[in-house]
Amino acid sequence: MTENARPSSHTPWTIATRESRLALWQAEHVRDLLQSRTQRTVQLLGMTTQGDQILDRALSKVGGKGLFVKELEVAIAEGRADLAVHSLKDVPMELPEGFVLAAVMEREDPRDAFVSNHHAQLSDLPQGAVVGTSSLRRMVQLRARRPDLQIQALRGNLDTRLRKLDEGQYDAIILAAAGLKRLGLASRIKALIDPQDMLPAAGQGALGLEIKGSADPALASAVQGLAHQPTWLATLAERAVSRAMGGSCSMPLAAFAQWREGAQPVLELQALLGHPTEPQLVSSSHVASPDTPEQAEAMGLAVAAQLKAQAGPAWLAAL
Repeated sequence: MTENARPSSHTPWTIATRESRLALWQAEHVRDLLQSRTQRTVQLLGMTTQGDQILDRALSKVGGKGLFVKELEVAIAEGRADLAVHSLKDVPMELPEGFVLAAVMEREDPRDAFVSNHHAQLSDLPQGAVVGTSSLRRMVQLRARRPDLQIQALRGNLDTRLRKLDEGQYDAIILAAAGLKRLGLASRIKALIDPQDMLPAAGQGALGLEIKGSADPALASAVQGLAHQPTWLATLAERAVSRAMGGSCSMPLAAFAQWREGAQPVLELQALLGHPTEPQLVSSSHVASPDTPEQAEAMGLAVAAQLKAQAGPAWLAAL
């Protein structure tokens, strides 16, 4: 099919997806929504990404979370797929030329989850307990709250991480609540961690749908129809913080925005930055009522500027 050709109404759309159980659930969820709304056949193209293959090193050391999306983008560029479904927190702040984030869907629970077979919550862990996570964001917040804990790397898909916990390699692990809930594993959650105790990552709990900017208008319209405007504005503000900070897996950065109901709903954006070697954090927040993407991103830029001012040149240089 040429770049300008228009597919027939009978041509299936193909979703590129990672083959982990969670990624497949997410892709199947989007497939079912698109099929029910458009009566168009939608199929899946399962793929293994570099991020799935490299399990013996931290993502921050081998290229970051973009390793989970590159192969999916190649499949779209080559015409083997039409769109990709991503966990938004895995999507780099800058997309390759010709690609667009066409929609952000309504968010699942954005919080982190404390998972343990022997302890009810983080504060119950004994001194020196081993906690598994490979997220620098979680590491710096754990260090600041419980410097006595041993924080050890934890890689692999969700089932692999739970298996390692069950084998006794860790006293507890920290996971995103959204993935556990989507796979029917909410019973594994011992405690949901309040964002005031562990601020989530930018985009956590939300799904992002990526297409080519030159995609079939019918596909673009259908994908955009799945967007949830409140979630989109909130995550735009979060991602703007990360983009302005140069955020990646190698930066211990958290950003989370949530709507507060009232006579006029307002969006409260919070962010924090960890120190690379010391149990120190700087934080910032901003409240506004954004109606447009530009206003949401302006919130993120304001918060990032405050973080930079508080951290100072030496801190930022160390990162």
